[in-house]
Amino acid sequence: MYKVTLWMIKHRVLIVIICLALLVPSILGMAATKTKYDLLYYLPSDLETVKGQEILIDDFGVGGVAMLVSEGLTQPELSKLESEISSIDNVRTVVGYASLSGGLPIGLMPEKVRQMFSNGDCMLSFVLFEKGTSSEETMEAVQKIRRTASEKCFLSGLTAVVTDTKELIESQEIIYVAIAVALCAVVLTLTMDSFLLPLLFLASIGVSILWNLGSNYFLGEISYVTKAVAAVLQLGVTMDYSIFLWHSYKEQCTLTEDKDAAMANAIGQTFSSILGSSLTTMAGFISLCFMSFTLGRDLGIVMTKGVVMGFIGTIVLLPCAVRIMDKPIRRTAHKPLLPKLDFIGKLVSKHYVILFVIVLVLVFPAFYGYNSVKVYYDMSTVLPEDLPSVQANKKLNRNFDMSTVHLVLLDSRVEGEELKTLTKELGQVDGVNSVLSYASLDDLGAMAKLMLPGDLIKLIKSDNYQLMLINSEYVISSDEVNAQIDSLNGIIKRCDPDGMLIGEAPCTKDLIACTDTDFKVVSLISIIAIFVIILLVQRSISLPVLLVALIELAIALNLCIPYYTGTELPFVGPILISTIQLGATVDYAILLTTRYKQRRLEGLDKKQAINHAVSSSAQSIIVSSLSFFAATFGVGLYSDIDIVSSMCLLIARGSLLSAVVVMFLLPAVLALLDKAIIKTTLDMRRLK
Repeated sequence: MYKVTLWMIKHRVLIVIICLALLVPSILGMAATKTKYDLLYYLPSDLETVKGQEILIDDFGVGGVAMLVSEGLTQPELSKLESEISSIDNVRTVVGYASLSGGLPIGLMPEKVRQMFSNGDCMLSFVLFEKGTSSEETMEAVQKIRRTASEKCFLSGLTAVVTDTKELIESQEIIYVAIAVALCAVVLTLTMDSFLLPLLFLASIGVSILWNLGSNYFLGEISYVTKAVAAVLQLGVTMDYSIFLWHSYKEQCTLTEDKDAAMANAIGQTFSSILGSSLTTMAGFISLCFMSFTLGRDLGIVMTKGVVMGFIGTIVLLPCAVRIMDKPIRRTAHKPLLPKLDFIGKLVSKHYVILFVIVLVLVFPAFYGYNSVKVYYDMSTVLPEDLPSVQANKKLNRNFDMSTVHLVLLDSRVEGEELKTLTKELGQVDGVNSVLSYASLDDLGAMAKLMLPGDLIKLIKSDNYQLMLINSEYVISSDEVNAQIDSLNGIIKRCDPDGMLIGEAPCTKDLIACTDTDFKVVSLISIIAIFVIILLVQRSISLPVLLVALIELAIALNLCIPYYTGTELPFVGPILISTIQLGATVDYAILLTTRYKQRRLEGLDKKQAINHAVSSSAQSIIVSSLSFFAATFGVGLYSDIDIVSSMCLLIARGSLLSAVVVMFLLPAVLALLDKAIIKTTLDMRRLK
């Protein structure tokens, strides 16, 4: 390896040029990678709600639904508006008062129809799109509808929410990276010994981030959550690698005057350390790939690639850049501004019994809050109030007492009295405001029914299926709507065993069931994977248990805070944090434990070993945790997307909590269980 790295350092200019040249395909790949903004898209494909959505597209040519609330429009104006919207590309059709009335005055319409589609001067129209909710075509159609409609019209529903989410993310994602880079630069300036080094570190990591994001092209598409946080997370979890390399290089420079040889040796020495650190981080991200809700796989694959790219950037690009900029680095040298932290080791070794008692005291409230934290599933409820879709959803609820629309796919052979009875029973379920089915058209009267457009009849009934719309006043993901869905499904299955209830609310109910299972599976897999890695590295039975348990305590402390403060988290928050925090910060525990073992093997007693281990590793742990904190905290404060904001704030807080637990509580556990550790650790058993 030394010959390879020495050749690389001597040809450093060529290596840097090659690394920078790879940015061209990376940027092109980034531009060509599509983004998905609908989280329900990541539900397992074998669910009935997902299969029903495919049938809806194949049989009826409908992929998404939006509700248009209009105020103060006359019947001719509304009819003209619906006609204009119907002509927009990707709009399948518009179902509203104007299209159903056949030109009849509102006073002559049946009461059921009036109640469903009108309330005072407010009118309701359903806009049906040909493509899926989060497709580019649908989002473009939403924008055209908004431009076509007047200020008195409000477009609500998941399609509108997804469009607004896309615009919000695209307007902020560059700012996320800028904030993370700026705060990391501050931390590095305070903790490193050159003003130029932070820029080199950030530039090297920036290149590896672009490599990673460009390689997403081969995935075809990624979620907006992954797109928003991938760069920030990669910056946070791979910053350590650059710091490790620099410290090793400085040490080698004291042993040889040949700086090329010193850097080649530093790469060799750092390689195994960085590899071990990256393996635990990758284990956390890889465990996300086992989620049935495939958003986890999306983020897991991208971030695993990110760790690999960060690793390559650190051992290939950064060493060459440091050697090229050797003189400017020396000219901008300064003393690190971070004070010495020897006092922490003395404090911990002196009061380890008290600290062990603190561990025992924290366990119950931490894990109780961790297991009791509340989560939400409806992302639209936490979007900024001034977004058009949020305003429209409020308008819909206020004027029509309606929060969501369910769709029913029914066998086309169900008709006549059987269909009328089914329609009536569905309408009597708690929280159902109205039901629109093929049988409902009879309420219009023979004349109006004859005047209905042929496309509308085809939309309601195809050769194999017929479509029903159910207006619900209950909020998505609430206990009320989930109970309503169970009742509706019971009635539908009794009439048609193959009938399906689909839509945003039924999909969200399935999402709740999926993620409940995913949380247990992913947590278990990440714990087992990291346990095995520590077992192989430390060659101990007891140490993997202790280290994983202490980081799990830090995770529990992190996630119990929202419970005790009454804060709800996005549903993916606990799942992602439990794996990311474990994989990214267990290195702190491995570092301190390794130093502790070394000192014990050198003959120091347990108190002395604890003192030296904490004192020698505290600065590395604090710099690492502060870098991770800096990369995520600012983004968490700034972002208007709560799923992004919550994740970043949880990660930022988790990095600090893990550092505190490792520096103060882990040493206490090591000291109290010293004899057991010696007996169960292979290379420590010779100690008396």
